Amino acid sequence: MHTPSPSSLSFQPAPQHLARVHSILLQWYAAEQRDLPWRATSDPYAILVSEIMLQQTQVDRVLPKYRQFLAAFPTLADLAAASTADVISVWVPLGYNRRAISLQVIARQVIAEYEGRIPDTIDDLLKLKGVGRYTAGAIACFAYHKQVATVDTNIRRVLHRIFLGLEQPAPKLNDAQMLALAEQVLPAGEAYNWNQALMDLGATVCTGANPQCVSCPLQTECRAYSEMSQYSLFPSGTVLRQLRKVAEKKAGYQTQPFKTTNRYFRGRVVAFLRSLPNGQRIPLLALGPHIKPDFTDKDLPWLQTLVNGLAKDGLVDETEDGIKLP
Repeated sequence: MHTPSPSSLSFQPAPQHLARVHSILLQWYAAEQRDLPWRATSDPYAILVSEIMLQQTQVDRVLPKYRQFLAAFPTLADLAAASTADVISVWVPLGYNRRAISLQVIARQVIAEYEGRIPDTIDDLLKLKGVGRYTAGAIACFAYHKQVATVDTNIRRVLHRIFLGLEQPAPKLNDAQMLALAEQVLPAGEAYNWNQALMDLGATVCTGANPQCVSCPLQTECRAYSEMSQYSLFPSGTVLRQLRKVAEKKAGYQTQPFKTTNRYFRGRVVAFLRSLPNGQRIPLLALGPHIKPDFTDKDLPWLQTLVNGLAKDGLVDETEDGIKLP
């Protein structure tokens, strides 16, 4: 997919405005940055582990598991050589267990194709199975201190609000254009601190559902805040309330209760298999009642589909005799 160059974007930040944003945010980060263990290392393997764990998972849940995982598999070679069942066992209950499989696949690919050294360029990092542009950029920047931009959910939201305005009624840039904007506003020589600062601001202040605009260091430079300033004649909290309403509009659909989702039952399958003696298989009909109390024969096609998905992701081993952890 072609990434538009910064010059192809319709939006061009004013140099003075950009300089102020750089100065304010970097100073804020220097004083307010979160103390996270993966920021105390430049080990590409440790950074890779943290980035995979942080996908769709909050920092406070990742912290203990990150330390536990690296204690169990301290090097890339240790992870590559481990049994998949052991990797899943250490990963649980972090969720999205396929990420554990993906991490081990990456480790084995690096051992086989890159002599055990995680690549340091985005192009080579993107050749690793399951590594997308954000993770590639994060490893290049945070492990190898390359001057590259990268865009995750927090960075997208912060950049959009600062430079483009409110996300509603629709984002003004697609993914490729947002990456181009991120590259355009990247301060020279400050990629590491800048990317970390954007993520910290998005995680702690410029959040999706409850933005703390009144305490944001970039309040005076933020286009989204400026767009809401028409409400400034009302009490001081009005702008914040309006921004909250914008965030709430984005969630205008009904979500399915988690305990009825396939993700929930996938997790129950893996958890139950972990309770079995090593190598023991269980037939699907016998498995069903353990993961769904009201299971009947009519649920067998659903369970088979669920198990097929787990097998495809490498999370279970399935034969005619039943399933077990790989």
